Parts: sequence; C-alpha cells; structure tokens
Amino acid sequence: MRKVLVSIILVLISGYIGYLFGVNKVEWAWKGYQPQITVTNKQPPNPNMNVDFSIFWTVMDKLEANYYDKTLLDPQKMLDGAVSGMVASLEDPYTAYLPPVLNQDFKETLAGQFEGIGAELGMNEQKIVVVAPLDGSPAKEAGLRAGDEIVKVDGKLTFGWNLNQAVEKIRGPQGSEVLLTVVHKSEENPREVAITRDKINVDSVFLWVKEVNEIDEINKDSIPESLRGEKVVYIRLSQFGDRTNQEWLSMINNLDLQINQGSNIKGMILDLRNNPGGYLTDAVFISSEFLPVGSTVVIQEDSKKNQTKMNVERKGLLQDVPLVVLINKGSASASEIVSGAMRDHKRARIIGETSFGKGTIQTAEDLGGGAGLHITVAKWLTPNGTWVHTEGLTPDTVVEVDTKDQSHDAQLEKAISELLQS
Repeated sequence: MRKVLVSIILVLISGYIGYLFGVNKVEWAWKGYQPQITVTNKQPPNPNMNVDFSIFWTVMDKLEANYYDKTLLDPQKMLDGAVSGMVASLEDPYTAYLPPVLNQDFKETLAGQFEGIGAELGMNEQKIVVVAPLDGSPAKEAGLRAGDEIVKVDGKLTFGWNLNQAVEKIRGPQGSEVLLTVVHKSEENPREVAITRDKINVDSVFLWVKEVNEIDEINKDSIPESLRGEKVVYIRLSQFGDRTNQEWLSMINNLDLQINQGSNIKGMILDLRNNPGGYLTDAVFISSEFLPVGSTVVIQEDSKKNQTKMNVERKGLLQDVPLVVLINKGSASASEIVSGAMRDHKRARIIGETSFGKGTIQTAEDLGGGAGLHITVAKWLTPNGTWVHTEGLTPDTVVEVDTKDQSHDAQLEKAISELLQS
C-alpha cells in the first residue's frame, strides 16, 4: 500500500510540475513578443467630429497585451472589421465597405468577367438572398432562383453575416466547390446545393429576330396559326455594366438596318428578368432608345428632398416599335428604373412578376490600397413619383413561373401573345 501511495503521489507531483511548466512555457513563449502593429494616423479628418475614440484604442491595446494567440492579431483584418462594423451600423445593405479583394470582385462583375458561381446576392430582412442567377452560370444550372435564401455556406450558418461576408465566402477560384444550403421562395424545407465555381463571362446584351414559329421557348399552340409567321425582336439585358452601352449600340445599329431594309417586325420584347442592375447612367441611356427627347427617365431625391430629373438627351432608334418589357423578382435597381420609365410613359406593357424593389442610389469611392466604399446618397423615383423600394414594381400583367414545368417560358409566351394582338 505504501508503494502504491508513493507512486500516486509521484504521479500527481509530476502532473502538477508538467502543468506549471506548460503554463510557464506559454508565458515564456510570448514574453517580449511585440505584435507588428503600427498606427500611422490617429487624427480624424474632420476636427468637428464629436466622437470619443478612446474605447477603440483601449480595445486594440488590450487585445495586443492579453489575447492568448498573438499570431491571430492581424492589424489590417482588425481594421477592416472595425470599419465594416461602423458601416453596418447604418443597417443599409447597400452602403458597404469593401476590402481590396471584395472591391476588386465588384469591379470585375461590372466589367463582365469574374470567377465564382454567377449569382447576384442581396439582403432582405437581414437574410442573405439571391437577387438573380446569371444566365448560363453555375448558379443557374444548379437550380438557384431569384429570391432564394442562403442559410448556410459550407455548413456555416449565414445568420448575422453582412453582404460582404457572404460574397467573400461564396466566391472563389474556378474549379473549386462551394456547398450552399438554400430555401427556395414559397418553400419551407432547406436543400443543399453543391456548385462548382467557374469563370463567368457576362455579355450584357443578347438579341435575336425570329418568326414566332421558330421560337422554341414557347408553346406555339397558344398562338393563332395565322400569326405564327410574324417576326418579333427579343433583346435580353443581363446587367448595366462597363460594356453595356457599347454592346447595346452595336446591336441596335444592326437591328435598325434590318428594320429600314423592310424587315417586317411586329414588335419587340425587352427582357430584364434576373437583371440585378448596375450603373444609373446606363439605365437612362437604354431608356433613351425608346422615349422622346426631353422625357423624364428617373428622378433623384437627396436627403434634403431636393429632386433632380434625369431626362432623355439623345434621339433613340426604337421610339416607334411596339414594346413589351419582362421583369421578375430578380429585376432590381437599374432594370426597375427602365421598367418604371416605360410604364409611366405608357411606352410598353410590363409582364411577369413583381420586381425586387431596390430604390436607392449608391456612389462608389476608392479609398486607396484597393479598398472601396459604397454609400447610399439618394433614392430614385419613377417619372410619376413612385418609390419602389422594398415593394418592387408591379407588372401590368402578372404571370407566375411554374417551377415544375420547364417545357416552355410562360412569361415570354404571354409577351409574344400581347405583341401580336396589339
């Protein structure tokens, strides 16, 4: 018994000595450690700012002194997090601080080439949602739809994330895979969707001219046989980006030649479905193709309720062509501006589903070092003074999509039917 007791005591003493050594070893390892944090400027740019920043510096100092793993003290990451939190306090999903990587991603998207899944993301009641999957993208092929809520990314809950965090986690290099857990709109049960990222090349404008009997996307039996020989123009706008106006002019000039050469065209369909928007000036430019010079396209209203009208300043080539506009819940921002202008001026009928509802205007500023800041500076109104924010634009003719029947495009079918009957 004495030997057993002695053995137990020796084990306990050895364990205690090991514990002390382990603790002291950690202390010795960090003794004299100096995090590489150099503050270059503590002075506020505006001397009239009445903000006590002492808490900020106190927290940073305490983290430097006391946090157990000093290798995790990344000064730039800490600063990015602080700035992102400051911007997020406005609770405006469209006002955002973009660290260098995200800012570059944003610019690449507007340029029409990037790597990822090919879906525009947004916020709705603090949830990460799909605004619109891009045509031909991995997101579209995987079955993502406008309005889908993304509840997990690679198994991690998105609750509490801001838009920047979601974009950073979902985007990635070509060939890599991301696992999304999504809840389709009007459904309750989540489903997992594995998507392989790819290089996304986005052409802003797509156009064809066909006889009705050549259009494979519709059920031709719904069209009277006597009208199936009529020609219609279909123009699809995927975004309002860097190359949109140039691509638009090239295609519209060629179309104008066909019309002037006697091509018997019954009318035109402008498809803005799943178009997440882009540049405000592009929306005015595209609208100018269909409206008379001097017509108001959109009204900007600033924080002081001052209103500025943006009017048509060029003579468009398609002012007399009968027009139908297609929208859905993935149509946002600039695409809603165009649709609202066409509706208010009674230039076109709007067909489809209620749009997304983004009625604010942002300015993008480069902050140096690759970072950027998007600030909501105004809201926009349709020519009749309607603000579509959060409510969306209601079409003249509502046509819901039957997600179970993909054999034909019911919305396009309705648009063609109304053109032929006009």
